Amino acid sequence: MAVTYLARITLEPDCFEAACRAVGAIVAETRAEQGCERFDPHPAADGSPVIFIYERWTNQAAFEMHHAQPYTRAVFKNYEDWLAEPVQLTELADGLT
Repeated sequence: MAVTYLARITLEPDCFEAACRAVGAIVAETRAEQGCERFDPHPAADGSPVIFIYERWTNQAAFEMHHAQPYTRAVFKNYEDWLAEPVQLTELADGLT
């Protein structure tokens, strides 16, 4: 069963650009992973130091495998110093239409 998540990553203002570069650097590899259907990071439109990532995986195992990848783990390691608050991960239900 496919799973869809929206991650809200709130960063310290002085770390925002570095975080954007780090997340941007793993987009191609992430999208190439088996089970990745969508991986779309977006900065907040209001200019706040927030990144949202919309991601859809064929199943929970694929999502968990993504988080076990060395490049994903490296970004999470950097988050330890960059985050202004814990990452908020919201699971989304299937669409309304």
